[in-house]
Amino acid sequence: MSVLVHGLAVVLVTVLQALPLRGVARIGRCAGALAYWLDARHRRVALRNLARAFPERASAEVRALARENSRRIGEAYCCAIKTAAMSADTLRPHLEYVGVERLYPEPLPDAAPPRIMAIGHFGNFELYARFGQFMPGVRTATTYRAQGIPALDRLLQTLRARSGCLYFERRTDAAALKAAMRQPGLILGLLADQHAGAGGVWIPFLGRDCSTSVAPAVFALRYHSPLFTAVCYRTALAQWSIEVGAEIPTREAGRPRPIEAIMCEVNRAFETAIRRDPANWFWVHDRWKDRKRGPRRPNQPPATHADAA
Repeated sequence: MSVLVHGLAVVLVTVLQALPLRGVARIGRCAGALAYWLDARHRRVALRNLARAFPERASAEVRALARENSRRIGEAYCCAIKTAAMSADTLRPHLEYVGVERLYPEPLPDAAPPRIMAIGHFGNFELYARFGQFMPGVRTATTYRAQGIPALDRLLQTLRARSGCLYFERRTDAAALKAAMRQPGLILGLLADQHAGAGGVWIPFLGRDCSTSVAPAVFALRYHSPLFTAVCYRTALAQWSIEVGAEIPTREAGRPRPIEAIMCEVNRAFETAIRRDPANWFWVHDRWKDRKRGPRRPNQPPATHADAA
């Protein structure tokens, strides 16, 4: 079965990468529209999340948002396959970066400490990895969790490798990630918008408490690195803008701020992005799961370096 799945995935990748980007975006939107009707479980999750996040909206508006969100997700996934094979020059007309001057001054200092970037599932979120191709002297890095099917995992990493971004498996690459954090000009992007389970802190997000990853705050404090947020907005068909937010303070009067307070600011930045374009976020994820265990102490770091990633 895994051989069949891998073969189908290779065919899909080959076909999409052979087509024009805008055509791929339209295919993705059609696939997302179909998925909305076929995938009842994720449709229910999206409708429930949207209704609770925007109680002032009528049910018809919530349903329209959920349908558009499904089309956007289909567009984002298909376009991510296509853009993975595009050079920086061919991608440039479709992508702009806003606020990148906040990350590093010009020219880039020789010993500039790494920057930590809290990111989320907004728009074509695979494009975060392309920062390094548009900023001379900068390299991006991130963490991931390996897929259950090794062949698919290898295919995915082959696609991602073309971005020039460094990828570290969360459970096995802790030592390599620690070594990479000594590199000047590094930007470490960490996804922080999904349910973090027992390892997270329970803080508000869109009006309700949920388990939130502490990784951006932990890494920023551990490596004395500035912390930022970045959001990928879909501005038109196959067009994106990645906007870097203002630096989030991690220390006050020379002392570390509580991790809970830092991540509350990250959540607020994400909330602003969601309200600006509600269809642009990943509503099909069950972000607000019930709390089954007691919350972790806000300032208690993860048990291992890999867990923090």
